[in-house]
Amino acid sequence: MEIYVVKPGDNLFLIARKYGLTEDEIISANKLDNPDNLVIGQSIVIPRRERTYRVNPGDTLWSISRRFRVPVESILELNGLSSSDYIYPGQVIRIPVKERPYGSIEVNAFIQPSTKEREEQVLQGTIEYLTYISPFSYHVNKDGSLTPIRDETIISIARQNGVAPMLSVSNIAGANFSTEVIQQVLSSETIQNNLINNILFTLREKNYYGVIVDFERIPPNQREAYNNFLRKLKEKIWPQYKIAVALAPKTYDITEGSWHGAHDYKTIGDIADFVIIMTYEWGWSGGPPMAVAPVNQVEEVIKYATSVISPKKIMMGMPFYGYDWTLPYMPGGEFAEAIGNREAVDRARKYGAEIKYDTKSQSPYYNYVDENGRLHVVWFEDSRSIAEKLKLVYRYGLRGVSYWALGKKFPENWEVLDRLFKIVRK
Repeated sequence: MEIYVVKPGDNLFLIARKYGLTEDEIISANKLDNPDNLVIGQSIVIPRRERTYRVNPGDTLWSISRRFRVPVESILELNGLSSSDYIYPGQVIRIPVKERPYGSIEVNAFIQPSTKEREEQVLQGTIEYLTYISPFSYHVNKDGSLTPIRDETIISIARQNGVAPMLSVSNIAGANFSTEVIQQVLSSETIQNNLINNILFTLREKNYYGVIVDFERIPPNQREAYNNFLRKLKEKIWPQYKIAVALAPKTYDITEGSWHGAHDYKTIGDIADFVIIMTYEWGWSGGPPMAVAPVNQVEEVIKYATSVISPKKIMMGMPFYGYDWTLPYMPGGEFAEAIGNREAVDRARKYGAEIKYDTKSQSPYYNYVDENGRLHVVWFEDSRSIAEKLKLVYRYGLRGVSYWALGKKFPENWEVLDRLFKIVRK
């Protein structure tokens, strides 16, 4: 797989000709909706099935095969050669591009329920790239009951397409994760038992495959109480139903603080079938402008996580969004607007901005001035940043990735994912 970055003077015809492709092939791979007006700095996935290589002195078919990690037989077949044929310096030969070179992974995506029509629209062209789909979320109440959501359409589409629906439960009350709710739940055996029974009932009633527990802002002094709750939940539902747990990102065993302290990586990693590490929100709507999921920071979290949890149990969080900040940033001031990949590129086009790329965080960004003369900075994800994150999954041998959250357009993501990995289905 190759990714091309649009340069001044480029157009789709020139890019297609450079790679021996048709314009339609590039449009189809990237789902381009404005192919005649590309943005400088925009990244484009090149859907090539082969590449060319000019033979150097000393090259042999065997050495070329090792270099590109493809069988000699495949090179011979593509070029109409036999094993007795010689190759010579300067000769141009065609090299097949290895499909899905990184092997197999599992893919989860969260989705926020809306209308039946909207859910069908979001999942069209997306569901085939998923192992799990997780409607977010059933809210836990202080008495251990669950506030249900409209999840029937999502579950039905998932089951029809061989995707495993996961019941997502959280301690959200109103718009935020509630310390009060989770504190009350973890302080009472009766409430915990009620919650566990309600989870089991919902798993059976709605035909879910398993549950994802996303409890946040837990008092750190309830760390062991949370571990014990997860043990009891597993004892009740496993192995008929799988259990996964969402974890805040950290680079060592932080035991203080409501966001990180109660998330005991090692113990929870032992209990759960898999964990989802929420490796995003370094750049967040109320904070200073920066990449949402800088690869250098994400890798530090993965290094720690894999030291205490089996890599085959780790799903790495992937953001499906970016942010548009109004400058200058003022703490406590205007919150940044969440923005999708396609929206970000369209906005750069609208304001004549050039997309730049930060190599440290491996993330695209740009500045623009709006109609009111206000300066903005946009940090988002593109095919390059997604490819770099997926390299981490491969290098650390992780179970897979988990996207937060479907709903914004980002077709290049699925193209990159599909070219690098085979998606496991349940």
